[in-house]
Amino acid sequence: MSLSVTLAVYNEEKVLARCLESIKEIANEIVIVDGKSSDSTITIAKKYKAKIFSVPNDPINFHKQKKLANDKAVGEWTLQLDADEVVTPQLAKEILEKINSDPRENGFWIPRANFFLGKFLKKGGAYPDYTLRLYRRGKGNLPAVHVHEQAKVEGKTGYLKNDLLHYNNPTFARYLERMNRYTDSQAKMVTGGLISNVIIKPLFDNKQGFLTIYFRHLGFLDGFTGFVWALFSALHIPIAYFKSLESKL
Repeated sequence: MSLSVTLAVYNEEKVLARCLESIKEIANEIVIVDGKSSDSTITIAKKYKAKIFSVPNDPINFHKQKKLANDKAVGEWTLQLDADEVVTPQLAKEILEKINSDPRENGFWIPRANFFLGKFLKKGGAYPDYTLRLYRRGKGNLPAVHVHEQAKVEGKTGYLKNDLLHYNNPTFARYLERMNRYTDSQAKMVTGGLISNVIIKPLFDNKQGFLTIYFRHLGFLDGFTGFVWALFSALHIPIAYFKSLESKL
């Protein structure tokens, strides 16, 4: 079975080679949609013989770029990656074995390990951060509606065992940068009032609440890193709320 690896990128010269190096032996083609990068991203992509399409970024929903990359792929299976992700040798082997075994599934969820403050988180709902990234062509794609969505796959899906490494927050400054972008998007979907978004949800929300992450999902087992992760995850909610208020002034 042929495998297309797809990416949407923008100024990724610091991480792109690491990502592409990890999949060069399993990809029959690499499809990249570039948002008019101003660094050496394109030069790096060309070294890996990627098919490159240059399209200006959508400033709000980067998933539109990812969907476009998937649409351009011709392989029988698609593996959609971000430039700051790395496929381990174990995962690469598992992917090839799975798609060549005539699976009944049309898509596969991959466990993802997220890097934060110098380590990979193991608790707090951050691991295993299952993400639906491998799907049969014509049976799966991104809806491209909002920034936190998963792909949609027709039919049965399964689960892989080996981790996808996600170096999404190599520095705390990078985390804050991403946090600002995500809360911009989240602000468009805010519901409820002041008490709900400043007190109740930051503590008890099923996904982002501090108590949920730190205690129910055992974030405290990640030590100080787990505490910071829980705290700032919860802060997304009031920040998005205040951005929403500001937009209405």
